[in-house]
Amino acid sequence: MLAISVSSTVLPAFSTIINTKNTLQSIIHVPVPFLVQNSHLGVSNFYTKTPTRLNVLLKTSDYSSSSTNLAETEKERSIPQVEQDEEEHEITIQSPAAESQLAKYFWHEIHGQNDWVDLLNPMDRRLRSELMRYGEMAQACYDAFDYNPFSKYCGTCRYMRSEFFDSLGMSQLGYDVSRYLFAASNINLPNFFRNSASPCKVLSKHANWIGYVAVSNDETSRRIGRRDITIAWRGTVTQLEWIEDIKDFLVPISSKIPCPDPTVKVQTGFFDLYTEKEEDSKYCRLSAREQILSKVRRLLDKYADEEVSITIKGHSLGAALAILSAYDIVETSLKELAADRPVVPVCVFSFAGPRVGNVMFRERLESTLGLKVLRVVNVHDMVPKVPGFFFNERSPPMMMKYAKWLPWSYSHVGVELELDHINSPFLKQAVHDDPIRAHNLEGLLHLLDGYHGKNHKFELASGRDIALVNKASDFLEDEYLVPANWRQDENKGMVRNKDGHWVQLERRVYDLYCHGAPDDDHVMHCLDLASDDQYHGDAAAAA
Repeated sequence: MLAISVSSTVLPAFSTIINTKNTLQSIIHVPVPFLVQNSHLGVSNFYTKTPTRLNVLLKTSDYSSSSTNLAETEKERSIPQVEQDEEEHEITIQSPAAESQLAKYFWHEIHGQNDWVDLLNPMDRRLRSELMRYGEMAQACYDAFDYNPFSKYCGTCRYMRSEFFDSLGMSQLGYDVSRYLFAASNINLPNFFRNSASPCKVLSKHANWIGYVAVSNDETSRRIGRRDITIAWRGTVTQLEWIEDIKDFLVPISSKIPCPDPTVKVQTGFFDLYTEKEEDSKYCRLSAREQILSKVRRLLDKYADEEVSITIKGHSLGAALAILSAYDIVETSLKELAADRPVVPVCVFSFAGPRVGNVMFRERLESTLGLKVLRVVNVHDMVPKVPGFFFNERSPPMMMKYAKWLPWSYSHVGVELELDHINSPFLKQAVHDDPIRAHNLEGLLHLLDGYHGKNHKFELASGRDIALVNKASDFLEDEYLVPANWRQDENKGMVRNKDGHWVQLERRVYDLYCHGAPDDDHVMHCLDLASDDQYHGDAAAAA
């Protein structure tokens, strides 16, 4: 007899026991040994590679798929998690929403309060769920960015701020974008920026959209147990040329960020990208740093009576910016809060990030400031191995005792979760011909989905569609018939106008104001001298 038990405390709507195998099969219409995965593309796929895991299609609105920007996404039904104990033959059904509700009572742990001790091996399902949730929000930066050099909007975000998550099919995350972030061009990282070939470009060559600040809405805040201020930084997904631009030059962080220790140093390219501004650019008259600090201060004041967390994430170069901005917030902004106010925990979830600073930077970040960083990496990825290829945290302690003072000596920060794509039966194993595969964020989220701990079998734990892996890569085995780099705009953004000519689609004027307003209004908004209502009111009036 096969029993299916559903915890009433986790998922009240399914507090029943189904006692027969026939009943189970009549509900889901598939044999028990199969794994049924919901496709975020509107197709159900059947795989037999993980026979002990079963996903049952249930009607719920508490879970949104990945940021695929497809109309079908909003109509999808979510896939609760099903766990089977092979010895007892018991299957427990849990939905992602229930996991989030359960995480409410453990969020301090998941946020790194105890440095993720006993949560990584074996992998805690609540932590996995949160990592994938924040990873999707980092992936949204790629899906929303306009890479097309033949578009005059190249370098901007494709979507209005108020419709950001809706446009990406991620509305049920329960977050609202509070502001967009822009960065000034950086001579040390020229390959990071994208510019339009049009003489009528919206952004100058000196600016790019680089991320966003979002806040959990009331409903989500109640579910997760706090008001979550989250920052997402865009990295680079289509190329790795920026790695060639990395110079092993360290600069004192105190040159632009208050710090009492002049030996605390960070990589110059990352630091300049975070702190530089362009006086002649209406989008970057304030640096990314100033945009972040002003918005975070305002949000902390707004939610002063609530329990608040700050969660920062990024992939690739964006992970370096995530660590820098988190350090900055803890070093400066949080010190300005009232003494009687509860501590605001700050956590970084870094995906495939490079090293950022030297040993002294790590010591101040971890020991003095108590900042929590969890780094998720693919062991075959080259990006986490730079800069500091020769002298780093893996060097012998006796060597680093002297080498840590060298200008090309670096150290990773925080706790590392190391994954290996060799363990996934869905992925191609050879990466020497295409190093971008091992660095791909969608691939990393796939590895997270199947990771249960060291020496544990790779087994998908949610209904996340494996087709997402090939969204911007060629990483999936060909047998799954998912074309490489399949995500693209219809007709590459071209539309037929009223004269029958094919042209680039124009965006609404209001869209531009969501990217940034004219100079004075933009600066006032960044400095928090104008209210959000006034800001949007002025934009709407101009439209």
